[in-house]
Amino acid sequence: MMIRKEPLLILAVSLLIPAFLQANPDPETEALYQQHCASCHGSDRLGGMGPALLPDNLSRLKKPQAVDAIGDGRPATQMPAFAGILEPESITALADYIYRPPASTPTWGQAEILDSHLLPHPHGTLPDEPVYQADMMNLFLVVEIGDHHVTLLDGDEMEPIHRFASRYALHGGPKYSPDGRYVYFGSRDGWITKYDLYNLKVVAEVRAGINMRNIAVSADGNYVMAANYLPHTLVMFDATNLELMDIIPVENDAGDSSRVSAVYAAPPRDSFIAALKDIPEAWEITVEDGEPGIRRMQTDTWLDDFFFDPGYDHLIGAARDGKHGLVINLDTGKTVADLPLPGMPHLGSGITWEHQGRRVMATPHFRTGAVSIIDMDNWEVIKTLETEGPGFFMRSHENSRYAWVDVFFGPNRDKVHVIDKQTLEIVKTLQPAPGKVAAHVEFDRYGEKLLLSVWDKDGAVIVYDADTLEKEKRIPMNKPSGKYNVWNKINYEEGTSH
Repeated sequence: MMIRKEPLLILAVSLLIPAFLQANPDPETEALYQQHCASCHGSDRLGGMGPALLPDNLSRLKKPQAVDAIGDGRPATQMPAFAGILEPESITALADYIYRPPASTPTWGQAEILDSHLLPHPHGTLPDEPVYQADMMNLFLVVEIGDHHVTLLDGDEMEPIHRFASRYALHGGPKYSPDGRYVYFGSRDGWITKYDLYNLKVVAEVRAGINMRNIAVSADGNYVMAANYLPHTLVMFDATNLELMDIIPVENDAGDSSRVSAVYAAPPRDSFIAALKDIPEAWEITVEDGEPGIRRMQTDTWLDDFFFDPGYDHLIGAARDGKHGLVINLDTGKTVADLPLPGMPHLGSGITWEHQGRRVMATPHFRTGAVSIIDMDNWEVIKTLETEGPGFFMRSHENSRYAWVDVFFGPNRDKVHVIDKQTLEIVKTLQPAPGKVAAHVEFDRYGEKLLLSVWDKDGAVIVYDADTLEKEKRIPMNKPSGKYNVWNKINYEEGTSH
């Protein structure tokens, strides 16, 4: 194992946390935290049995919701209610405290990563046959963010097989091993979990950072790479038992450090691709004999999100200003096209398909009610479809003539559009559960059925016939978000995110 020396700049948080100008909490609030919260969330707020309680780890939880969570607890978790123990003003003071940047620099390096490593069922100690009967290639994992659980779903019968607790706030989508047996989850506060789908057991866990964006699994299944916001690192693990292999400081030649926007595996290139948040560079990381080598590509701007063509010849990145995208040739590292995408495209949700003998890609936008459709030969926008609001997720399947896109943001978030991939027109708008957010479609391995989420605590996954667009079944779930089909993910199906 090679661990690189981490410069102080890597652990400094000048780009993430203001230079510790925040006032310390009053001693009484600090004492309350240490008495009631530290045993689960850590005396330094870096997390433990409970999640990290730092401002950037709480981006999905608004302060009024935090007040409610402290007072009322969180159902189906180990978070107790403190309303009968603490006065309302003390609960409010605690909520203010966890949204305040820490007074000292948080660190997470070799020692902390090694100390966090857990091996409940090490690789090779569990049976090699599934403990249930199903098409292992047509399984779905449904992430339920309402109570931080995951449901394993039989994609043939559309019936739940098993439900298990996850780490807090999974993010970036689970990644499967090449044979589909294992799945790797990443959480916002840095935990990576390896789970055995045959035996329904956790194999290993490790905490890669304090604030993590996502993880990627190499094409050969040998390595797991974690992309961190805090500290400014990429961290590589042996996929077998999540043993630490390398900590890669993310900085340029001048010593400026950066958060990592995301990291993805590029299977045809046998490499990882990472985009940086604070430095105008994209990195290609190739692993040889367990040692990562880094190739830096200069970009014209900072990249927040990105997408690949099917052959992984080009990276399409969303620029920080949210008004355009860049196309980078991954062989030369040169920018070859500038795309007019004025509504902050969500390229991580982009999909491609064949249209009139040419490959096109389509992406929704965070700020504009539109779907941009782009010719990938000449990188021109050939059509912009108006939608009933800004969208988040877009999905299709090679065997389906339709693409689905939600309108996640805005007053019409309970609707979803169905687009004919040949006419490039919206042919149907569905409203699965009036008044409740409808989002994130995922097809089964054959492209015959699909699942759509109703994002509500009393929500559901709704099963549709992919051809007739008729509703077939409602499976109750607790705020289901992403759904991930084994076959589609390990085969990089053209209609799903990678």
